Amino acid sequence: MKYTGFMIDMDGTVYKGGDLIPGATDFISSLKSRGIPFVFLTNNSSHSRDYYYQKLIKMGFDVTLDNVLTSNIATIRFVLSERPGKKVYVVGSPDVTEEVRSAGVDVVDEDPDIVYLTFDRTITYEKINKAYKALCKGAELIATHPDDVCPTETDYDIDIGPFIRMFEQMCQTTATIIGKPNRLMLEMAALHMGVDPKGTVMVGDRLYTDIRMGEMAETATILVLSGETSRADLEASDIRPTHVLDSVADIPKMLD
Repeated sequence: MKYTGFMIDMDGTVYKGGDLIPGATDFISSLKSRGIPFVFLTNNSSHSRDYYYQKLIKMGFDVTLDNVLTSNIATIRFVLSERPGKKVYVVGSPDVTEEVRSAGVDVVDEDPDIVYLTFDRTITYEKINKAYKALCKGAELIATHPDDVCPTETDYDIDIGPFIRMFEQMCQTTATIIGKPNRLMLEMAALHMGVDPKGTVMVGDRLYTDIRMGEMAETATILVLSGETSRADLEASDIRPTHVLDSVADIPKMLD
């Protein structure tokens, strides 16, 4: 199995909540020893990129900040390049909002051109209502990712997807969604690694984001059954990964 680079999901793939998935650090070490570039891709926009980098370090991964691409970073890059100068109201946690502002986006509290929706664990009625009123006045809805739930150590928490659908229905709008399965995120990671996206492989636990993105970008995919997707889910789906493994611990033996 020869790939020019690995795109690797995080939640449910190398860890679940605060628990490391066995063999995950050895998997990354095997990529580094072979000189194979890799980028972690996470749709989870509840924290800044630095938070996830520090989490990986504490779990024992040998990585740098450049090895991490979050849906929030991807959305920031999209807004700066495709919506330059637009005023943005961020529905997000304090560190995520600061990450957006520090990148040069014009973050405002009133009269935005864009409602920038993230996975906000600090969300309040006031934030929801302010976003609703801005959207009804014509602001564009841009969301970092479409996930309905986020895996934890024991089960799942509600994620951003239901909020996207609520705003779309209430405000008669359609969200622009940047994170997986949008192939833009994979292409950003491939560009950073300096490789052709079609020579890479996407590794993840979710059919409708990780594996679907790989399909849309015409790359190989590896579904791991350590997270959200079960074999029953796979059999019932029309999405077909290139490989199916129990976990990332099974990947190193495929590299030789």
